[in-house]
Amino acid sequence: MARWKKEAVEWIKAFLVGIIIFVLIRSFFFANYVVEGESMMPTLKDGNKLVVNKIGYQIGDLHRFDVIVFHANKREDYVKRIIGLPGDEIEYRADRLYINGKEFDEPFLEPYRKEILGEALTGDFTLKELTGKLKVPEGKLFVMGDNRLESWDSRHFGFIPAKNVVGKVNLLYWPITDLAVSL
Repeated sequence: MARWKKEAVEWIKAFLVGIIIFVLIRSFFFANYVVEGESMMPTLKDGNKLVVNKIGYQIGDLHRFDVIVFHANKREDYVKRIIGLPGDEIEYRADRLYINGKEFDEPFLEPYRKEILGEALTGDFTLKELTGKLKVPEGKLFVMGDNRLESWDSRHFGFIPAKNVVGKVNLLYWPITDLAVSL
């Protein structure tokens, strides 16, 4: 076989191996996700494209305020922010978040607070009022959208199983003007 043919075969092999490695990494370690709806505004907008990190996302790796994608049901995945971890007591009073009796700032909500000028962004509630439970149960999470006035989240459907978490949102890549890493 001519030298150029051997070289072409080697290039094709290398290309195919590269494609296989790319597909495997993408399938097992990362996922693409397109935001549908406005429940995470202003942080995420309808149509934003995200990269979700699926590596090692067990219960121990979940942190308060992480933006995650999870299986809401057999057909849909949702993107929300983790507010409560197992063992947390959660309460909202006068538009302020309290976890285990301690007030927490939510700086990611500030752009939205400025837009609604003086209106309460999050209505008052306790976990007990919403779910009948005092604390987030073991193996569960309490999640909320950043658009508190419009989000369908744990205030409506209750706790989510931590095992349903696909991964953490690591990159907003589209539109390019909104590019952001680790939301």
